[in-house]
Amino acid sequence: MNAEKKLAELGLTLPEAPNPIASFVTCKRQGNLLYLSGSGPLVEGKLLYKGKVGGEVTPEQANEAARAAMLNHLATMKKELGDLDKVKQIVKLLGFVACADGFYAQPKVINGASDLLIEVFGEKGRHARSAIGVYSLPSNMPVEIEMIVEVED
Repeated sequence: MNAEKKLAELGLTLPEAPNPIASFVTCKRQGNLLYLSGSGPLVEGKLLYKGKVGGEVTPEQANEAARAAMLNHLATMKKELGDLDKVKQIVKLLGFVACADGFYAQPKVINGASDLLIEVFGEKGRHARSAIGVYSLPSNMPVEIEMIVEVED
């Protein structure tokens, strides 16, 4: 399997790995696990969408934002590993969705990220997951995603 070839087949290119916006690192390796900090839908250094899902942001836009956040994670993983094919298994994904009152479709929003992982990594991309609605996220992001990835030595 070649993850970057699969990305190209999907018409996607990896962005530059994002820099942290506060006092943390974007990725920390412990043994054969990568812990990726929360990442949002930055595209060329700007938020793809701003606001709450079910308010200023539609569920479809939020799904797209989750996919963009995942592309940023893939870029961070590539920077850390040098090769996305060193991914052994996506273990866990935690998705936060900034929601307007009455919005309850957080899992459908975070599917944007989960579906991309499965498209790129196949069975290795299937993972445990939580999708949580929150009142607000940094910089007025509609979604933020963090994850744990098992990698080859």
